[in-house]
Amino acid sequence: MSHVKSNRDQLLARIRRIAGQVAAIEKAIDSDAGCAVVLHQVAGVRGAIGGLMDELVEDHVRQHVARPDLTDEAREAGAEELVMAMRRYVK
Repeated sequence: MSHVKSNRDQLLARIRRIAGQVAAIEKAIDSDAGCAVVLHQVAGVRGAIGGLMDELVEDHVRQHVARPDLTDEAREAGAEELVMAMRRYVK
C-alpha cells in the first residue's frame, strides 16, 4: 500500500494520539473518575478511530479502485479488499 507509506508519519501521529486517548480512559477508570468522564473519553476515541478509518478507506478507494490506469482485475481486487474490511469494521 504505497499510499500508506506516503502519509505514514501523519497516520502514525494520529494512531499515537488515539493510543494516548485510550491510556487516558484507563487512567480515568483506575482513578475512579465519574462515568460521564469515561463515556466522553470513549466517545472521543470512537470518533478518532472513525476518522482514521475514513481516511484509510478514502485512500484505498482512490488508489485501488478509482484510478483509471488500473486493470479491471486490479480494480475488482481493490473493491473486494474494501468490502471485506468494511464487513469486519461494521460488526
